[in-house]
Amino acid sequence: MGAFGQDPAGELMDLTLTEDQRTIQATARELLSARAAVAGARAVAGDPAGYSTQVWKEMAELGWPGLALPEEYGGVGLGFLELCLVVEELGRARVPSPFLPTVACCGMPILRHGTDTQRSEWLGAIARGQVFTYVTDTDTSAQIAAERSADGLVLNGTALFVPYADAADRLVVAARDGDDTIAVVVDTASPGLDLQRLDVVGDPANRVRFEHVSVPGDQVLGAGAAEAIGAYGIAATCAEMVGGAQGVLDMTVAYAREREQFGKPIGAFQAVQHHCANMAIDVLSARLAAYEAIWRLGSGLDADMELAMAKSWVSEAYLRVCALGHQVHGAIGFTAEHGLHHYSEHAFASALAFGDADRHTEQVARKLGI
Repeated sequence: MGAFGQDPAGELMDLTLTEDQRTIQATARELLSARAAVAGARAVAGDPAGYSTQVWKEMAELGWPGLALPEEYGGVGLGFLELCLVVEELGRARVPSPFLPTVACCGMPILRHGTDTQRSEWLGAIARGQVFTYVTDTDTSAQIAAERSADGLVLNGTALFVPYADAADRLVVAARDGDDTIAVVVDTASPGLDLQRLDVVGDPANRVRFEHVSVPGDQVLGAGAAEAIGAYGIAATCAEMVGGAQGVLDMTVAYAREREQFGKPIGAFQAVQHHCANMAIDVLSARLAAYEAIWRLGSGLDADMELAMAKSWVSEAYLRVCALGHQVHGAIGFTAEHGLHHYSEHAFASALAFGDADRHTEQVARKLGI
C-alpha cells in the first residue's frame, strides 16, 4: 500500500509519508527555516513585491513550482500532496510567498481543466517560476461579470484582497457568464485592468478592477475550472495553516522550556503544560483533517465534504493555537520584535480565505441533510 493511498479493501487512508515525500518535506524545512529571517514579514515589509524574490528564485530553481505538474510541461511529475508538503513548510516558517496562489489555485485548475495548448503555455511558465494568482467570488466583495464578444469575452467588475496580484504575470479569474461561472486566464498587462495594493497586514493583497477587459476565447478554461480554484485553494490553505500552527507550537514549547519564573522553567507549571498539550492536540487533529482532504482531492475522489470539514476545523484550530501561544508567551508575544504576532495575523487572514469556518460548517450540515 502506497502512502496516502487506500488499502486493498478501499476503506482506509495510509498517512505514512514515503521516503521521497519525507525528503521533499525535510529539504523544504531546511531551506525555509534558514531563509525565514530574511524572507519573513518584517524583512520584506519594504520590498515592492511583498515577498523575497530571491527566495522565490531559489524555490523555482529547486523545481518546487513544478512538483505536481507533469514532466511534459516542465514539471517534476509528482502529486498534489507533495505540493502541499511544501506549502505546509512555508506556513511553519511563516515565509510570505506566491507559491500557494500560483501553483495550487492556478496551476492545478489549469492542469485539470485546460486544453493541451493552454497547459503547454501556462504550466510551463509556472514551472519556470512565473507568478500567477486568482480571483474568486468567495474572497471578493463583488463578482466579475463576463459578457460574450465577437472574439471572446469582456470582463467588468472589482475584486478585493487578491493576493500578490501586482507581482503576477497572469490572473485566473472566476467570472459570471449568465447563470454559469467560468474561469479565464487574463494577462495583468491587459488594457482596462487596474491593480492597486491594499494597506493590509500580512501577505500583500490588491484591489483588481476590470473595466471592459477583453479576453480571447482561447483563454477560457474548461468546465469545472472555477470550482477547482476554490477546492485546491481550500486544501492548500489548510496545509499552510497546519504548518503555521505547528510553528506556533514549536516556538511555544521552546519558550516554556527556557523562560524561568520562581526559579524554574514555566513549562514545569501544570497550567502551561495543559496549554501546550491542548495546542498539540489541535495541531494533530488539524493535520489529519487537512491531509485527508488533500489526499482525496489529489486522488480525484469526491472531496467536497472533507474540504468543508477541514476548512472549518483547521481555521478554528489555528486560531486556538495562536491564542494559547500568546497565553504562554505573555506580553513578549505581542511585540514587533517577536514573530508570534505574525502567525496570529496569518491565522485570522487564512481563516477568512475561501470562506470562514461558519460558512463551511453550514456546508457540512447541508450535506448531512440537516
